[in-house]
Amino acid sequence: MDYIPRAIERKLRECLQDKPVAIITGPRQSGKMTLARHLLETLKPEGSGSYLTLDDENFLTVARNDPIGLLRNQPRPVIIDEIQRAPELIRTIKLLVDENRQPGSFILTGSADLMTLPALADSLAGQAEFFTLYTFS
Repeated sequence: MDYIPRAIERKLRECLQDKPVAIITGPRQSGKMTLARHLLETLKPEGSGSYLTLDDENFLTVARNDPIGLLRNQPRPVIIDEIQRAPELIRTIKLLVDENRQPGSFILTGSADLMTLPALADSLAGQAEFFTLYTFS
């Protein structure tokens, strides 16, 4: 399927030039992952950056048991899909951002209930910007 430009793309690009973390929330199948992958392809030269989906049980297990090992050496930007499945990663992302506040380091996607994770708002205050992606009507 071809990429369809979304209204929030410009604001996301601006965020990734300034903030270390962009968080895209929205309902399932709204295009969050498609948008994040498009950004990764257009922001970095081919072969850089990484993509992890926590729908993959292997990544989910490692994320829960060794979050620092999973994220420390991933090429930036790191896209993490379905972040709400492993809130343990939030503290690790904060640690890595505190070590290196490079803009555009992490793009996190998750369902609308992601905003209810207290660790997310508290840990990444001032380091992340939130975006909501709605479905097409």
